[in-house]
Amino acid sequence: MYQHLWESGDAVALEVGKAVCVGRNYVAHAKELNNPIPDSPLLFIKPASAFCHFQSPLVLNTTLGEHHYEAELVLLVGETIDNHTREPLQHICGIATGLDLTLRELQSKLKQQGHPWECAKAFDNSCSLTPFRAVNGLDENNVLHYRFWQNDALKQHGDSSLMIFSLSSLLTEISRYFTLNPGDIVMTGTPQGVGALNEGDTLALQLQDAPRYSATISVRR
Repeated sequence: MYQHLWESGDAVALEVGKAVCVGRNYVAHAKELNNPIPDSPLLFIKPASAFCHFQSPLVLNTTLGEHHYEAELVLLVGETIDNHTREPLQHICGIATGLDLTLRELQSKLKQQGHPWECAKAFDNSCSLTPFRAVNGLDENNVLHYRFWQNDALKQHGDSSLMIFSLSSLLTEISRYFTLNPGDIVMTGTPQGVGALNEGDTLALQLQDAPRYSATISVRR
């Protein structure tokens, strides 16, 4: 069963909850998929059954179709954030990186039909997370960056200062609709450079200047 982990390898003493994810939070990513720039955050949810650890092997169920990676900065909620919370960043207890795995062909088909995206975004093991770095809240002026490599080629470089919606505004908007409980996570959107994963790929994620976490892609047919 999945459990959030700290960088030390210790389990996070919080019950695993949901993931609230943000779509189109970087201008260049919206443009690369020919999507309009949003006026407000585009939100969707992944259940706890979508969570898995970013480690080898990272197993993809290819019967569902081609999987695309979307590397993201991830926030771990340490204290409840609701629509009365004034400084939501102070309620964040951890930061990490993760992959929002997407069945792109299915997502495009569902969008064209005007249907919800859940089957393309919230399937089992679609939320692959590195261990969390403990923080005692975040400051609005913190600039957080992360990188993602596929087969040693740098594919994505995210920078929180380039987000359309800041981390604080994201938490405020999310909590208008969904109370964030301790153990919930927020996936804050992906920068440009998304693409397909293939059997045998080697992947790496890095938060700030910390050591990289690595994984290898395996498939289940």
